[in-house]
Amino acid sequence: MTTLDWLVLGGYFVVMVGIGLWSKGRIHSVADFFTARGKIPWWLSGISHHMSGYSAIMFVAFAAVAYNYGLAMYVWWALTIGLGVGIGAFVWAARWNRLRSKHGVASPLEYLARRYNLPTQQVLAYSGALLKVVDIAAKWVAISILLRGFAGVPIVWGILITGAVTLIYITLGGLWADVLTDFGQFVIQGVAGVAMFFAFLSHLGGVSALWTMWDDLPAGRGDPFAGPYTVTFFIALLFIKTFEYNGGMWNLAQRYMAAPSGSEAKRSALLSSGLWLVWPLILFLPMFAAPLIVPGLANPEQAYVELSQTLLPPGIIGLVLAGFFSHTMAMVSSDANVISSVVTRDIAPVLVRKVRDFSERTALKFARITTFTFVLISMIIAISTEGQGVVLKIVIDLVAATMGPISIPLMLGMLPWFRRSGPLAAIVSWAAGLGVWVVVKWILEETSQTMVVGVPLVTSLILYVAIGLLKPERTPDRDELIDSLEEDPVETKPVPAV
Repeated sequence: MTTLDWLVLGGYFVVMVGIGLWSKGRIHSVADFFTARGKIPWWLSGISHHMSGYSAIMFVAFAAVAYNYGLAMYVWWALTIGLGVGIGAFVWAARWNRLRSKHGVASPLEYLARRYNLPTQQVLAYSGALLKVVDIAAKWVAISILLRGFAGVPIVWGILITGAVTLIYITLGGLWADVLTDFGQFVIQGVAGVAMFFAFLSHLGGVSALWTMWDDLPAGRGDPFAGPYTVTFFIALLFIKTFEYNGGMWNLAQRYMAAPSGSEAKRSALLSSGLWLVWPLILFLPMFAAPLIVPGLANPEQAYVELSQTLLPPGIIGLVLAGFFSHTMAMVSSDANVISSVVTRDIAPVLVRKVRDFSERTALKFARITTFTFVLISMIIAISTEGQGVVLKIVIDLVAATMGPISIPLMLGMLPWFRRSGPLAAIVSWAAGLGVWVVVKWILEETSQTMVVGVPLVTSLILYVAIGLLKPERTPDRDELIDSLEEDPVETKPVPAV
């Protein structure tokens, strides 16, 4: 990296801290900190939703998949997400928003105590929060590996630098800082991605490379399904991503909750869906062509680093690296904010009665302390790994372990078609899903990603529906909650003075 690259990267860190300081002035309560009181415009919410799905892992582990398998990378990753978010736009987006606007919900899990009961809310909160910290630790290591590849910075220092900046802006600015960081990431990634796109086209002889390069690449790189990424795997991932990206990843539910209304949340989901279908294809085309530009890589996880250093001029490399940082820092800050909301609104008030009586000012201070602590713990775990084991497997395993068991009762509980399913269905489906994952992954030692990812979710879904049919636990209060999510609140107009 040149001096110009370092200046670009340093400027990015300064901007992130500035965002935190500016956002702090907009935070006056816990509702501001966690949901921005529904004041985030739909287009900003949609961009933030889209960008919250990125992290540096995609430019490490996913880059290796693109290098080895080509187009199949886009099909099983971005296409499944784009289609899943599109489905969620019509099913969940508006309902998440109405939980906030009609019921004052500030945490995605807050409504579960009323929809089911307190024990259900607690087991889902604990299981998701504990495992999420490990997921974030993996992302810290991923960005540090990229920093080491570009600039030779040791893993520990990479984690400390990115973690310290993230701690500052997310603790100060809450969801506003998170969303604005996502927008900054969107701009940075756009400039760097377009630069890389045109650089790869120029290197391969022009626009015609878009259709000619496939003949020069190893056989099968233009196939939509290749290697372990089969049609069955695609269907399983589409199922998973539909739940994951519509609220199973709690931080993405926050984006819908922060929009001004349910209809605006739907628009933000459609925008995010469109971005997922188009932008990743542009972003990953250079990686599909990487075997022609940087052939014979011993470690395909270095594919994007090698491409950047081969194709991009000074300054742009710094921008690309800033983009990597922004991906991971935005995702970490997003998760930190939502985990803090779960701890502050769902876990702590049950454990410590005094928390329920906090003033608005004290509650906000407690939320900031919780956010700071979560990020710090994830950094400590990341440092202790010494950079080992940062591969796609970590993220896939964690999603498989948590997504189905937690998201099934969380998300289906909002829908009128599942109003018969109560606390028993929620708890049994959660426990059985986790149990099946343990059996499939650790006892049977299944290596098929389709089995590891799909079986826990399907198990939870079947049990949740079956128990609801066989032992319904429908109550008037639960029906009232579900029915209230069908329409936006009616705006009352002030009566003109006579």
